[in-house]
Amino acid sequence: MATIDPDARINLTKASVLLVDGSQHSLDVIAQILKGFGVPTVHRYDNILEANKFLRQRTADLFVIDPSIEDGAGYDCIVELRHSGRPNATMPVILVSGHVRKADVARARDSGANFVVAKPLAPVVLLQRLLWVAKDKRPFVDCGDYIGPDRRFKFEGPPAGSEGRRAEDLKAPLGSASEPNLSQEEVDAMMKPQRVII
Repeated sequence: MATIDPDARINLTKASVLLVDGSQHSLDVIAQILKGFGVPTVHRYDNILEANKFLRQRTADLFVIDPSIEDGAGYDCIVELRHSGRPNATMPVILVSGHVRKADVARARDSGANFVVAKPLAPVVLLQRLLWVAKDKRPFVDCGDYIGPDRRFKFEGPPAGSEGRRAEDLKAPLGSASEPNLSQEEVDAMMKPQRVII
């Protein structure tokens, strides 16, 4: 079962969401979930033509789309949005899909989507993703063919032996260890269960 941080808070009372799905039932369910979270404005479309028209003329705070709409046109819609240069080009995009294969996740990532959520959609999972998007600190990158959130979630520095590509990557070699390495016995002692007396 999914858990939500009890201290996490998000105010959606002024948010607007663009929702695109080919299924009227899915549109109804997801819109109802979003309304339950306090989202007052949900723009619902069941075709890409109307969604693209909306994206050219208006903005939203979040884009929720089933990428399989019209034989995969949802992916192209995201790519077009990201490459458009419009003010809404950087808005978070959450994909909801009934059939999520590894190739679909890779295609979603390469299209510039923030997250993928599998249907049937549980409200708690959608809320977790909304909280995640709100707290996401990944930079938005533009590197030619790809425009979207940085595809790397965890940054542990550049690969060994390289200088890195980011401006904040350390260029100078790191210093020597300030203390000697732990012996194998010390490492084993740290892993051994300890009895705690209260």
